[in-house]
Amino acid sequence: MQIEWNIRKERGNLRPVLSYRVRLEEHEKALALPQVSIQSSIPRPEEHNLKFCYPGVMERAAGYSPSAFYTLETPSHMGHPMLHTLVLPWRADNAYPEVESSFEKLRDALEEEIRKACASEPMNEQGTVRASAQGKVRLAAGVAATRFLRLAQGQN
Repeated sequence: MQIEWNIRKERGNLRPVLSYRVRLEEHEKALALPQVSIQSSIPRPEEHNLKFCYPGVMERAAGYSPSAFYTLETPSHMGHPMLHTLVLPWRADNAYPEVESSFEKLRDALEEEIRKACASEPMNEQGTVRASAQGKVRLAAGVAATRFLRLAQGQN
């Protein structure tokens, strides 16, 4: 598995944009892994569809506290790596330490699914069942009678 992420922000009152993509390796896809999602600690700003945030409003208002957080996800074994884009809250210091810790949490959750999938061992079982002794005894009288009749009629 590989998680690639990037945060880009333009100068000014524009909010930064986090882009990420999760790629599963072929041996991980071969385990038929489900999609994994986690609740991150990355705040989702109010009106996250807006690419900007003016001073004194929303996350730039005094006493602001985030109330919503993004969900991060991986593709399933059948899915393709998608580029996810998330608008981050504006911050004067451009520091987003929760991004890396959230991707570590996503990695840990996916590795737990890998561990569970690997615990399901492969198998290839074959067998043969033959007639039992009781079954042969039941058939013996009929088989013997048929042979005697054929012999009596001159057939082999």
